[in-house]
Amino acid sequence: MESKKSNVPRPIKKLDESVVNRIAAGEIIQRPSNALKELIENSLDAGATNIQILIKEGGLKLLQILDNGHGIRREDMAIVCERFTTSKLRNFEDLLHIGTYGFRGEALASISHVAHLTIATKTADSNCAYRACYSDGKLVPPKPGVAAEPKACAGNIGTQITAEDLFYNVPTRRKALKNPNEEYARILDVVNRYAIHNAGVGFSCKKQGSTQADVNTLSTASTLDNIRQIYGSTTSELLEFGKTFRKLEFRVNGYISNPNYNLKKMVFLLFINHRAVESSLLKKTIESVYTTYLPKNTHPFVYLSLEINPENVDVNVHPTKREVRFLNEEEIITAVGDAIQERLVGANSSRIFLTQTLLPGAKPIEINTNEAESSIKKPGTKVLTYKHVRTDSRAQTLDRFCAPDDVSNSFNAVPQSSADNEFDTRHSFHDSIEGDNAVSSSLKRKRDRNEVRLTSILTLRKRLREVEHKGLTELLSNHTMVGCVDDSLTLALIQHQTKLYMINYNVLSEELFYQLTLQEFSNFGFIQLSSPAPIYDLIIYALESSVQETENLKPNHEIALIIVNKLISRRQMLLEYFSMTVNEQGELVTLPLMLKGYSPNLNKLPTFLLRLGTEVDWDTEIGCFETLSREFGLFYAPEPPDFSFQDADDDLMDIDTNNEHADINAKKQERDGVITNQRQKAEIAKYRWQIEHLIFPTLKGQFIAPKSIAESGHVLQIANLPDLYRIFERC
Repeated sequence: MESKKSNVPRPIKKLDESVVNRIAAGEIIQRPSNALKELIENSLDAGATNIQILIKEGGLKLLQILDNGHGIRREDMAIVCERFTTSKLRNFEDLLHIGTYGFRGEALASISHVAHLTIATKTADSNCAYRACYSDGKLVPPKPGVAAEPKACAGNIGTQITAEDLFYNVPTRRKALKNPNEEYARILDVVNRYAIHNAGVGFSCKKQGSTQADVNTLSTASTLDNIRQIYGSTTSELLEFGKTFRKLEFRVNGYISNPNYNLKKMVFLLFINHRAVESSLLKKTIESVYTTYLPKNTHPFVYLSLEINPENVDVNVHPTKREVRFLNEEEIITAVGDAIQERLVGANSSRIFLTQTLLPGAKPIEINTNEAESSIKKPGTKVLTYKHVRTDSRAQTLDRFCAPDDVSNSFNAVPQSSADNEFDTRHSFHDSIEGDNAVSSSLKRKRDRNEVRLTSILTLRKRLREVEHKGLTELLSNHTMVGCVDDSLTLALIQHQTKLYMINYNVLSEELFYQLTLQEFSNFGFIQLSSPAPIYDLIIYALESSVQETENLKPNHEIALIIVNKLISRRQMLLEYFSMTVNEQGELVTLPLMLKGYSPNLNKLPTFLLRLGTEVDWDTEIGCFETLSREFGLFYAPEPPDFSFQDADDDLMDIDTNNEHADINAKKQERDGVITNQRQKAEIAKYRWQIEHLIFPTLKGQFIAPKSIAESGHVLQIANLPDLYRIFERC
């Protein structure tokens, strides 16, 4: 229907206070991540060193934050959710040198207008904690017929804030935020940023019902440790960056990626006076600097912290405080861009490239992609030989069927004597179960395959397909192994079609053995230890070797005893489902056989047994099977041989070489050194054989690549054959 325009002006009326508050709340709390950002900043202002976050349905159903800050006084709880109530600002001039995140006193008020809010808090001088519920900025009773005043309750020093049913009274906003996964991703982004910037604060964030946190940083970790925890191997390619500009009254520091590293999407973490903000102009400036160094359509990782004179910064610009204004903005942004340019120029003088073998005087031959080797020669230069990989994935080498001697004998070792097996804390753990002597010739394979009908296992297997990255799965299933690049960094090269990739096979192996544990559930073979391993002694060794602080934990012997009793009580389940035998004396007798011919690194066994007690969720079925499978993945993932214990023994032999037996000791040390070098070479050969002929073929045939690996930079394309052709043409 058409409405006729009236010439009569409408009367101006004052909006109802509840309408005003709801409109204002919608400007500040636009989505769950905005609410969480405000709550995190409140916790940091309260001096918290540990912040725990719990989320349900992307924060729309539940958003809970728990900190160990100084708490809220009981007498302040009546007004804590009213608008413009704050402990951080007294007059407008305080904004000129504001040193806290919050200052307007609107965050809790805004949340209380669009969610059901509950606060539980305790101060250091209070005998107990107090809990109160809020709606529209006012105290409300938790249920009808009960007083609204804060109620005494149990609790630790700090504050727990729970927001439920966010935007329950704003249906249009609630409908617009219909993707919980997207909202949870935004929440993780906020937590990641503050976790990296606040190195002295521990952060954890997980979904309700999940046993593992998606973000978990320690209060003792450094900024670089937190970046490594969140973004993986990025840290090996980062450059520390810092510079002071006295004329412009600011300082910048942080970490930026070097020219060897690039991402499909830029990671830009910007803090100005410790506040997470956005600056599109600074982002464009940084990207323009990197265009000189990075391939087209790739981007850097940048974390910057700018400390500007507070009197030159206006933080009261945007309701969510995500934007700030400051004096000399263009000059400061230009100065930051120039400083990054200088840092990259210095780092670019040394770049990482693959090396080729120099063959002086070699004769040039025709390039043939079907030949194993070819060379290119220019007048007056040496010849570079290039080893071409087979492009047919069906091609195999003869050594595929011929394992090194150490590998073929790894399951036929002679059992150690009782003296050799005696656990002695004076020596390294490697001396107690040295090499493959811990494994006897008894390898048993179950003949009849059991059909698994447990809903929990079927659910975990289904989840593998739900998070599959089909492109990476296809790449790995049709790749050609080129070779190991760096054993210490667990890097290898593979070829797929015309592209060359570098992958971190340790990360992929952890996921691979996790999947094998689920796939072979209740159908494992057995690895029989040559003599039962004392679980209690191994856990004690792991605890004594740990570098973590244990002041607030139970004594080591109590922890070890608890874990041993737990494993003994669950030994029937471990044997039936995982072929892991624990006898009544608390000794480990067998381990599951994941891959024929493959044995785990037994130096990791003490840590593995310790983590079975600390990291496995023994209370729920699906949680138990998932976390236990993850621990098997960590334990079985290959790691390079560790020869540090041998170096320690050599150091001991160097003592007192000037006595009458010096010549005898020198000859013995020389003979032992030759044997040690031979053994080290044999162990490295065995390790690489297992990687090339056991791990990678299994990745090709049975691996379901998750999206998390594809997005974390553990599989990087480093060369493309058509691009190389263009380079050779220009040469």
